[in-house]
This record gives sequence, structure tokens and C-alpha cells, in this order.
Amino acid sequence: MRAEAAFMSLALMAIDTAATSQFVRDRQRFYWYLLCPVLVVLMLVTVAPTIYLIITSFTPLSLTRPGTALDFSDPLINYRMLMSDSRLHYSLWVQTKLSFWTVSLQLLFGFAFALLLNLRSSVLVALRTVFLIPMVLPPIVVAIIWKVLYTPDISPFWWIFESLGWDVPALITDANWALTSIIIADTWQWFPFTMLMTLASLQMMPEEYTEAARVDGANAWQITWYVVLPHIKGVLLVAGLFRLIDSIKAFPLIYILTEGGPGSVTEVTNYYGFIQAFNFSYLGYSSAITVVLVAITVFLSAAIIGLIGWGQRVD
Repeated sequence: MRAEAAFMSLALMAIDTAATSQFVRDRQRFYWYLLCPVLVVLMLVTVAPTIYLIITSFTPLSLTRPGTALDFSDPLINYRMLMSDSRLHYSLWVQTKLSFWTVSLQLLFGFAFALLLNLRSSVLVALRTVFLIPMVLPPIVVAIIWKVLYTPDISPFWWIFESLGWDVPALITDANWALTSIIIADTWQWFPFTMLMTLASLQMMPEEYTEAARVDGANAWQITWYVVLPHIKGVLLVAGLFRLIDSIKAFPLIYILTEGGPGSVTEVTNYYGFIQAFNFSYLGYSSAITVVLVAITVFLSAAIIGLIGWGQRVD
């Protein structure tokens, strides 16, 4: 009887294991059935255009010469031109300055306002939505708002400057201030993004950390530097990564406010590629510029992800 019972137990266990394995296989198959349409759409809207972009970068494609779309006789011609294009090199320098200052200022102001809004005040709680308004506005609307604010004839700021007797130049037409004007507008629009991420992290931070620091005699500055910042540094790096990628894609503000000028002082690499494609019809060369820009973005993103620690907990 014991042998029969043991045999029945083993048989039941084998049946149960087989049923479990079949259930797991069916569930995985069901997941793939659900994912396939999404993956197909993702391939069509992201991977396929990217592949076409890379292929086009190896051709001298021009809208004025349609036959050049499949001309691979000298596939590296565009990349050789990149090496000697001083205007492109300058646009990379402009892009570097724009990205550095916008990301730095957005992280700084986002962190500062997050600390402020994290205070227990009914007034500050009511103001949280107000601070989010710039971020939810369409980029073209933001560009038009700042176009008005930067135009001396109609700007309320310049009316105040005139009443005070200050001779302030039009920022977007002054070569010394044009890039600064873009940085100010972009920072105003997007610092709420870093503020929102930082504020969420601060509100998830255990109060025991700051209370223990106060008991040990730490002041507000020491608590912020030695307790709060180490806790949210991962969130700040992630926010910086997102803002860095968006800063490299900068276009609406530059297109509306300065059109890359005066001269080329606000002509970032993205805008320079736009000019090559739609002003001069050099789609092949513009594609090569974009491929290089994408490669730089991927490299910087990988470096920041490595700094954060891929797959590790963000503290």
C-alpha cells in the first residue's frame, strides 16, 4: 500500500509539474500575442526610420537630384565633409554650451523649488500646479511668449527698463546675449520637470533621516548637502539624462526666437542639420549630421546610465 501511495504521489506531482509548465508556456505565448502588435508599430515608427536615416547618410541625396537616393558610389563622402565642416564644428560647440547651461540650471532650480514646495505650507501646496504651467504649454506657445517678452517695442520688461533709465539691448538680436536668451527661455519651460521628479523623491524620503541629523546638531545646509542630496542623486541624474536628450533636440525656441542667429551664435547642430536639409536640400549630408548627433546622444546616455548603475536601485 505504501508503494502504491508513493507511486500515486509521484504521478500526481508529475501531472502537476506538467500542468504548471504548460500554464507558463501558455502565459508566455499570450504575452507575446499581446506584445507583437506593439512591437510591429514600434518597429515602423522608430527602427525603420532610423535604418533609412543611416542608409541615406551614405548617399549624396538631394531634392534637386532625385537619382542620388540610391547613389552609393562614394558612401563616406558625407562623413568626410563632416570632418572639414567648420560651421558644423561651431554648431557642436554652441550645442555643448546650450546643453550644459540649460541642464545645469534646470537641475539647480528644479532642486531648489522642490525643496521649497516640500515644506509643509498650504500656500506652497496650492502653488505646485502654477509651477507646472510652463512644462505643459506647447513649445511653440512658449517660444511665442518669449518672443513677445524679448521684443523691446511690446515687452513689459523693456517698458520697466526704460522707466528706470536702463539701456538694455534686444537680447535675441544681440550676438552677446542671443544664446543666453535661449537658455533663459528653455530653463523657464523645463525646470518644472526636474522639480516634479525631485519633489516626488523628497516626499518618498523617510523623515527619520532628517530627524536624526537634526538630533545630531546638523543645520539646514548640512542636512541638504549630506542627507538629502545623497538620497536623491539618482533621481537628479535621471532627470539630467532626460533633459540632456531634449536639449540636444532643441528646435522650436531657436526657430521662433533667433533662427540660429545673429549670424550663427545660436545655431545648434540640430538646427544646422535642418538648414542643410530644408534650405539647401542636402538630405544626405543632413542625415549624416543627424547620425552623428544620435551617436553622441547614445554615448552620453550610456555614460550617465553607467554612472547611475543599470538595474540598481536609485537612492
